Parts: sequence; structure tokens; C-alpha cells
Amino acid sequence: MTIKTKVLLLVTGLMLLPVLSVAQTDPFGVPDTIYADIAKIDDFNWSITISCFNDEDVIGIAVPFKMSAGLNKIVADSAIYTGGRVTQANWAYPGFRPDTAIQCVTLGMIANLGPTENKLEPGSGRLVTVFVSSLEEKKIENLTIDTTTTHPSNYLQMIVDRVQGDPPDTTALEFDERLIVPAWVVRQSEYMEPK
Repeated sequence: MTIKTKVLLLVTGLMLLPVLSVAQTDPFGVPDTIYADIAKIDDFNWSITISCFNDEDVIGIAVPFKMSAGLNKIVADSAIYTGGRVTQANWAYPGFRPDTAIQCVTLGMIANLGPTENKLEPGSGRLVTVFVSSLEEKKIENLTIDTTTTHPSNYLQMIVDRVQGDPPDTTALEFDERLIVPAWVVRQSEYMEPK
């Protein structure tokens, strides 16, 4: 290998170092992930199914996202938590706040608003399904979404329980150690015409 090749590899490695150092890490194991599965229902209606994988007890989740259908105005008109992991865990507040003006949705899920000990145990599965429709009766040709920040500082995050692990191997966490920013994965489903 020539000296030029070695220098080129070294410089490339040094340039990649900052990128690799900001990759997501999870102090409790495997990085948690929020999945958004987009599916066409018909020409005017689509669904976004939000699911997650977590490997620790979670007590809060915020999933804000922006939507786009090109020049077509759309609205997230409803969210269904029934049958998902949030309702199975008996969470106190499964929130849904659409904002048609900026084409955003904020999903806020809180486990406890009082003296309860609800939590989302480690696992994976559907949290909520959001239904999106066209405001102008134009066909929605393509729906895209991405995570964003909504007022007043809602960004993609999970809050883990204050105690992790099973006795006698439990770990108590300070409040600032409980915030996790999960990975975000958007998947587009194939549309099949009804027969």
C-alpha cells in the first residue's frame, strides 16, 4: 500500500469519527426504535401505524411528526389506541394533537397521572394508528412523514421508569438519565387494489 493510500484512509477515518461518535446509544441495552408504517387505505385516506421496540420499562413517549402529500392539504383526523400496547398497559393519557395549519401531529403518551405504577414493559408492537385524509377531496398520491419538534419542545423521546431491572439487580436513575431518543424508522406499505 502506498503512502498516499494510507494517508487517504487515515483522513477518511478521521472525517468519519464525529459521525460515529453521535450514533445513538442506549445505556440499557439495544437502541429503542419507533416505527412508522404508512399505508394507503383508498385514494383519499391513508393510515400511519406507530409501533415501538423497547428493552426497558417506559413511562412516557412523545412522537411528533410532520406530514406531506405534496400540494394536497391533508389532516390527521383520528387516532386509535385501542388494542395497542398503550391501552394494554392501562396508560393514563394516550394523547393525540393534530395541527392542520403546519401539517403536524403530536402523539403524547403518559403512563401515570396519579398514584399508579403503569409502565410499558420491554417488548415490541403497535402503539397507535393515525388516520389521515385529504382536506380538498384531491387524491393523495403519496404520503411522507418525518419526525419534527412541535410546540413547546416536543421531540421524539421516551422516558424510562425511575428503577430499571429486576430485584435484587435494580438500578435507580436520576431524572436526567431517564430520557432516551429512540431511532426513527419510516416504512411504506405496498398498496393492493381491492378485489
